[in-house]
Amino acid sequence: MRRRWAQIVPAVFVTYSLAYVDRANYGFGAAAGLAETLHITGERSALLGALFFLGYFLFQVPGAAYARRRSARRLIFWALVSWGVLASLTGVIRSFWLLAADRLLLGATESFILPGMLILLTQWFTRAERSRTNTLLILGNPVTVLWMSAATGYIIHAVGWQRAFVIEGVPSVLWGFVWLWLIRDRPEDAAWMSAEGCAELRGELEAEQRVIPRVANMGAALRDGRVMWLCAQYFAWCVGVYGFVLWLPTIVQRGAARGIAVTGLLSAVPYFFAVLLMLAASYFSDRSGRRARFVWPFLMVAGMAFLGSYLTASHFAWAFGFLVIAGAAMYAPYGPFFAMIPEMLPANVAGEVTALVNSCGALGSFVGTWAVGWLQARTGDSRAGFLLMGASLIFAGVIILFLRSGPGDLREG
Repeated sequence: MRRRWAQIVPAVFVTYSLAYVDRANYGFGAAAGLAETLHITGERSALLGALFFLGYFLFQVPGAAYARRRSARRLIFWALVSWGVLASLTGVIRSFWLLAADRLLLGATESFILPGMLILLTQWFTRAERSRTNTLLILGNPVTVLWMSAATGYIIHAVGWQRAFVIEGVPSVLWGFVWLWLIRDRPEDAAWMSAEGCAELRGELEAEQRVIPRVANMGAALRDGRVMWLCAQYFAWCVGVYGFVLWLPTIVQRGAARGIAVTGLLSAVPYFFAVLLMLAASYFSDRSGRRARFVWPFLMVAGMAFLGSYLTASHFAWAFGFLVIAGAAMYAPYGPFFAMIPEMLPANVAGEVTALVNSCGALGSFVGTWAVGWLQARTGDSRAGFLLMGASLIFAGVIILFLRSGPGDLREG
């Protein structure tokens, strides 16, 4: 049973990390002169960043259905190979419309990853472990941006943004074959799991399912009002997150007036603190069995910090300090949040509902990425973007705070 943590968790962490390399490095390409190199406007550059998330929205629910019914392992393998190739092409293509199609397809291939991973983890880990395993998966996000923010800045400085895209796409293709060798969909399929360990784990997972009210199908799940509120909440949350992730390098570079290498180092700071808060929130969430109380306070703090950056935008040191607080706080609740859904709904629909919620987050990401970039291009500064991200995160926190209690552990108290 202990070997699951050494065999499964590092593999899902690395996989999600590679997804984030190919997702977040666009912000560095934009800061390094992508628009100037391709002779496109700032508005078109914002659209290119946002098109990824439109593709990310399109195939999540079908992908989750395939992962639950057939194989999350095979789905993720093909996604790894496909997005590695498409990410490298980002540095090769010179036509705006071909690059737009590439970014759209890159989002579509990456859309399978988070729902597929979360479904895989529910086959391997129990409720008492779920917030921590979800967090260790999603830590691939801030940890990757932490080192990538520093490394990509120096790679771009050394070889240019186009070659940096090519270099950072190749590892995903290679890792796909390692993933196929390491991972199995269920404990029963893994040669290293004993029969006794499989029986113990399966018994615990089946006992958890017996206390969750039955839901006949996805249509019945959609009639649960909490599902729609979670979709709205995650939409608003992602407006703040991805407006921040994609445009932080540009915001920092303009405010600090430093080179791309220094911009990378400064952009890494919020993610260092995000890692610490994510680990703490997931540990105490699993220990207490509560979820909501480890979600909404962090989102409210993040929203208020963005408003602080809005008010102090003319003083870079203060504005950047607030951005560090906002970035750390808005990442902290991911593990507890994604532990909510399989505790609220049974296994026959939880995967697809998770994908639906994540799809709505992709739409929020599209809106956040495009709107923050568009506002910067129109106004020439970051203030309006801070205001948008702050309001969205506060709204997301309010939804979780007032979400009615019911079956599963959505209860705040």
